[in-house]
Amino acid sequence: MDKSMKSSAVNLGLYLALILSSFTIIGYAVYLDLFTAWWFGIGQMFLVIIFGIISAIKAKKLLGGFISFKEAFTAFFITIAIGISIPAVIGFIIFNIVDTEAASILQQKIIDNQLAMMEKFGAPQASIDEALEQMQKEENFFSLTNTIKSIAYQLVGFSIVGLIVAAATKRKDPNVA
Repeated sequence: MDKSMKSSAVNLGLYLALILSSFTIIGYAVYLDLFTAWWFGIGQMFLVIIFGIISAIKAKKLLGGFISFKEAFTAFFITIAIGISIPAVIGFIIFNIVDTEAASILQQKIIDNQLAMMEKFGAPQASIDEALEQMQKEENFFSLTNTIKSIAYQLVGFSIVGLIVAAATKRKDPNVA
């Protein structure tokens, strides 16, 4: 991979991480309920995808308008991997070292929000009770294990988007055999 292309992807990943980390810190400091709002998560998801797309397009420009599928995917992946890992670590530090009480409060808010959503969509009471039992078994939503799982699941999900972006972005140089 071209060094300037990799550097560009890393820089975009750091910018994304800065933005998402700011959201995490602001959400923690100002309004914990922000973490339970559906639009907050959707907005962050779109932001990650947009940064990944920008990274692939910028890599294509750096390579003179021609990019392989692998290079486009790599640029996308590097950006999102950095962009979601750093805020996850910051969230882990906030909710496990700085303020564990906030983690407990937020965990209860998340459980209440999930149950309310299930009731709103007409889920049977047995399903709601089962979901509640399952969520209450979870000791800490913000544990190291859960943080690593979250990063892994996000990487898999965003990688699927990255494959589509790489397929749409790739362009073979007609002058190269």
